[in-house]
Amino acid sequence: MSHANARLTPTGRFVMAQRIGAGRPVAHVAAEMSISRTTAWRWWRRFQAEGCPGLVDRPSHAHSHPHRTPVCVETRVRIARMLSRRGPVWIGYHLGLPASTVGRVLGRHQVPLLRECDPLTRQVIRASRRTVNRYEHPYPGSLVYIEVKKLGRIPDGGGWKAHGRAARSGEKHGRGGVIGEQQAGLRNGRGRIRRPESRSSRSRTSG
Repeated sequence: MSHANARLTPTGRFVMAQRIGAGRPVAHVAAEMSISRTTAWRWWRRFQAEGCPGLVDRPSHAHSHPHRTPVCVETRVRIARMLSRRGPVWIGYHLGLPASTVGRVLGRHQVPLLRECDPLTRQVIRASRRTVNRYEHPYPGSLVYIEVKKLGRIPDGGGWKAHGRAARSGEKHGRGGVIGEQQAGLRNGRGRIRRPESRSSRSRTSG
């Protein structure tokens, strides 16, 4: 996947292919574009074979997964789980599979854990950290909420670490200054839309 500082983007690869197609040596074009001759030859051969679509980045995942568990085996695992109500260790022992493989198959098909289900009805009765519906909104501003955060404030002259707890205990009876702040900001599901504002959460004046 190309990035902003990449030597070659799809547009740059097309320019390189045009220069090479005009008859210029591949080594000279590679030196002009600050890339290796191996890279230039790779994209030139792809352009010759596939045209402009060959200059686009290819996905990094494999085209096939020959060692993946077959579908028939996954079906046997799911049926064994439904009929026996046992865990991966017991299912793997009776089916001749590693327990880790059985666990991955059950997780891939979103089968709930045994501790989350009722032993009799098989219904999920415990809350899970994995949410079914994601907290997501289509556009900014569709859901707005106020975020309030309390902040501590050190009095003038230093707090209890400087003067000791006994020296500052009198503030609890109304002889201190402002002892805290509240910071409120307006946010939505995609970020902050208003700067936080600070205000005094509680103030005390000397009598």
